[in-house]
Amino acid sequence: MQPTVQGAYVPVNPALHPAIMPCARGTVIPIWGDNRCLRIGLLGGSFNPGHKGHQAIARRALAVLGLDQVWLMVSPGNPLKDGRPDMAPLSARLATARQLADGRRIIATDIESRIGTRYTVDTVRVLQTRFPRARFVWLMGADGLATLPRWKNWRQLVHSVPLAVFPRPGQNARALHGLAGRYLARWRVPAWRARALAELSPPVWAFLPGAQNSISATAIRQQGGFTVAAGQPHTPDTL
Repeated sequence: MQPTVQGAYVPVNPALHPAIMPCARGTVIPIWGDNRCLRIGLLGGSFNPGHKGHQAIARRALAVLGLDQVWLMVSPGNPLKDGRPDMAPLSARLATARQLADGRRIIATDIESRIGTRYTVDTVRVLQTRFPRARFVWLMGADGLATLPRWKNWRQLVHSVPLAVFPRPGQNARALHGLAGRYLARWRVPAWRARALAELSPPVWAFLPGAQNSISATAIRQQGGFTVAAGQPHTPDTL
C-alpha cells in the first residue's frame, strides 16, 4: 500500500516496485524476467559446439566468483561470424550447451533469440532491466578480451557490467596488452578480490589465472567431432 495526497491508501503494483517483491530463485529463465536475487555469470557464445572448456569456465566461475548460477547463453548468430557455412542451427548448438548444464546452477538458454538481441551490450542492458535484483558478471576467455574492441559499443559494455576473464593458451599476453586490456587496466582488481566482483560497480574486472583449457570448437568441427545426426548433436569431452 502507498499513501495518496489525501492520506488514503491504494494498492501498490509490485511490477512497478520490484524491491518490495520476494526474492525469486528460479531455474527457468523467463523472457520478461523475474525478481531473483542471485549472482549470475553470463557466458555467451556460439557454442558451435558447446564443449568441456565451456563447462570448466562455468564451474570455475561458480567456485571462484561465488556465483549462484551461470547462464550458457547460446547466440542466435554471432555478428562477427555472419555467413559462416559451418555454423550449425541454433537448436543444435543449444542442445550441445544443454549437455554441459545441470539445469540448476549451470543453465543453457537461448534467451538472446527470445528477447531479440544480437549484440552483447544490448543483451546485458535488457537482462539488467528485466532482472533488476540480479547481479550479473560477464564471463569471457582471454581470446574474447583480445577481440573485444571489435564488439559493438564495447566501452559502453565494460561500463555496464563487471567482467571476469579466464586464461586461454596463447592468448593471455595479447589480451592483457591489447587495446581493451590497456583501456581496462586502471579498473582491474586482483584475483583474490574476484569473489566480490558481482557486488562491485563497473567498470571493474579481474583476470583469473589458472588451468588453461585448449579445447577449441573450431578444431572439434575440423576433426568431425560435431555431428548432428537424427537431431542428436555430439559434444566430445576432448579432442
